[in-house]
Amino acid sequence: MATNQIILKQMELGPLNNFLYFIGDPVTKEIAVVDPAWDVDYLRKQAEKSGYQITNIFLTHGHPDHVNGLATLLSTHDVPVYISKHEAPFYMPKCKNLKLVEDGQQLKVGNITFDCILTPGHTPGCQCFKHKAVLIAGDTLFIDGCGRCDLPGGNAKTMYQTLYNIIAKLPDSTIIYPGHNYGPKPYATLAEQKRTNPYLTCTSEEEFLQQRMGIF
Repeated sequence: MATNQIILKQMELGPLNNFLYFIGDPVTKEIAVVDPAWDVDYLRKQAEKSGYQITNIFLTHGHPDHVNGLATLLSTHDVPVYISKHEAPFYMPKCKNLKLVEDGQQLKVGNITFDCILTPGHTPGCQCFKHKAVLIAGDTLFIDGCGRCDLPGGNAKTMYQTLYNIIAKLPDSTIIYPGHNYGPKPYATLAEQKRTNPYLTCTSEEEFLQQRMGIF
């Protein structure tokens, strides 16, 4: 959507049903591309068609399916690339213009400010980007699911703390925009997810680890 408040365009690309995003300022038409991957030509054409200027790249984390378009996009757009300083070294992209961000740091796109929220578990440096009620959640939280924790750098106990002590404490009106199209719909409010997402309805860490993650 492009309202008078924020540009927010959700696009599904690639064999893993990745959601990529344009987020930015509807006044200046400046945007950040979130997790550029798979089909960079498509991203460029979509930006050009809408009259958007790509001025930033935001990374939710460093898994290849979220960053495999970085070099191609940077070959035509010499812009900063923001990733959490806490991301595992083996997931840090080897690209120019890489900027490491802190938990709670604010990034501006045009005149729109986005808060970086560190949400580890899927990887050590997973982060979400928040502007008012919009949360670009990456692979931290899917619609009726959450990111897997069995890959290198993943940690199910850390994911539990992230989901229940960070995500669940955001306003219920927060709209979750996930990193993959793995659920029954492309986005949902946090209030809805607290009712329907099995990873947000556990009564204890033990239940989460055993019944949801299969860790005994």
